[in-house]
Amino acid sequence: MKIPFNKGNILIPKNVDMHKWSVVACDQYTSEPDYWNEVTNIVGDSPSTLNLTLPEIYLEDKDVEDRIKKINENMKKMIDDDLFTEYKDSMIYLERTQNDGKVREGLMGIVDLEDYSYEKGSQTLIRATEKTVIERIPPRMKVRENALLELPHIMILIDDDKKEIIESLKNKVTDNDVVYDFDLMQKGGHIKGYKLSDSDANEVLIKLEKLADKDSFEAKYDVHDKGVLLFAMGDGNHSLATAKACYEKLKENMSEEEYLNHPARYALVELVNLHSPALEFEAIHRVLFDIDTEKFLDELYKYYDINEEGNGQKFELVTKDFDKVLYISNPKSNIAVGSIQIFLDEYLQNNKGKIDYVHGEDVTKELGSKPNNVGIIFDAMDKGDLFKTVILDGALPRKTFSMGHSHDKRFYLEARKIK
Repeated sequence: MKIPFNKGNILIPKNVDMHKWSVVACDQYTSEPDYWNEVTNIVGDSPSTLNLTLPEIYLEDKDVEDRIKKINENMKKMIDDDLFTEYKDSMIYLERTQNDGKVREGLMGIVDLEDYSYEKGSQTLIRATEKTVIERIPPRMKVRENALLELPHIMILIDDDKKEIIESLKNKVTDNDVVYDFDLMQKGGHIKGYKLSDSDANEVLIKLEKLADKDSFEAKYDVHDKGVLLFAMGDGNHSLATAKACYEKLKENMSEEEYLNHPARYALVELVNLHSPALEFEAIHRVLFDIDTEKFLDELYKYYDINEEGNGQKFELVTKDFDKVLYISNPKSNIAVGSIQIFLDEYLQNNKGKIDYVHGEDVTKELGSKPNNVGIIFDAMDKGDLFKTVILDGALPRKTFSMGHSHDKRFYLEARKIK
């Protein structure tokens, strides 16, 4: 089987202050202008990925079109000014020391968008793990479709429980292979990257091929005819979906030979092992506001067989009158949050009320206990359930889980030409 991950032509800036160059993913701190104002102050006039990306906090600004135009101009200027060193046909092994001291190991390379789909029920080798909100793609397309460069905050997961693929690379690189080594801003921790030798990169591909073996895959997850899921989206789901949408649009005006050989066929990503101890899944809870609580409970108990005896999928329900741990004995998803979200989507389509997604259990209980509100609390999803759930259910409901804190998310650093 041909693996949809490979070496790429990776750009890393030279002779710049890397601490100022690298900024956090655009979809973080979207309600915290103070964070982005501080980033702007830190960067000053230095070359920075801040000037090559569009933080989503600015998406609704009146001058957003001007910002996008400026981003494209900045990319051209940096290329014209010979700002980058290009590492041709390369993979980069990286060690990200998070703010909490844990080290997350990753591997930079390119994925083939021909083998990726965000459609529910797809059986491609690369799949979305949560529902893709189509409305979120067009604003991102405006940034990418005229861009000369891509800068990824995309993190893709592999399910390598033996830790043989990425984790083994630390024993193969030396100080002579280092291509960057610096502290990240704003509690981002530290990052160090090494260029892999061709032989080590080829060994990675051989091991990925074994991970994608159909018979081994079906035995591992106890499934049949579901298509091999080799890569599951971790972070940057909508960014990869945007890359795919732009590539599909490109195809409309190109011959097959042209688009199959176009650099936009691929996207630069970081591979991370699902089993990295630095990768922690946190639960995202639900709060319903302004609903008829009695009707809500009646409908829920009609929709599912609910019990308090521990039979089935566990969740906690909080209202102004009670706080109970309950179980669904006839679920419609592989995990509790999925089963509940199926019900909530149908209920809110037919009844008044609105929903919010909350990270803290205490906040969920506080809000849920107010009149006409309901709080729903879930246990954190077991990382080991992710791949099998996506295989069986397709993409999970939006806001099923969160991977770590905002300051531990991927920072923009490496780039690649897409034109």
